[in-house]
Amino acid sequence: MLTDSEMILRLVMAVVLGGLVGWEREVYHKPAGFRTHILVCLGACLFTIISYTFPCDGNLRAVDPSRIASGIVMGVGFLGAGAILHEQGSVKGLTTAASIWVVAAIGMATGAGFYTGAIITAVLVVIVLFVLNKIEKYYIEKFNREKTIEKGKLL
Repeated sequence: MLTDSEMILRLVMAVVLGGLVGWEREVYHKPAGFRTHILVCLGACLFTIISYTFPCDGNLRAVDPSRIASGIVMGVGFLGAGAILHEQGSVKGLTTAASIWVVAAIGMATGAGFYTGAIITAVLVVIVLFVLNKIEKYYIEKFNREKTIEKGKLL
């Protein structure tokens, strides 16, 4: 059985890790930011804790934890879909939707007690979001400059 202190540790850890990813989204003014990521991570963590603490009857659980896990994944999919926008032939918000999805996975890992996996994943997500954003911006600006120069030569 999970002790109160262990449950508190898992919930607080979910808040911290979800906030870490959400902070990056907030800095860049994305549709789902700091609070949203914290709430998704915290909710996924709590649902996972609940799914593992249902009473057992011998070797059989009264409730199948995988059903709750699949419900979390499906529910978060709907949240992520709300972050995706279609504007003038372009799609925006896919990265935010993906970050919501992975934050739910971090919350589930934290709720199940897989701390190392949750921490490493959160750090990797933040690295991917920050570093790749800088690289993308650099190459997009470089491409647009080259395009402008080429247009200038044609005139």
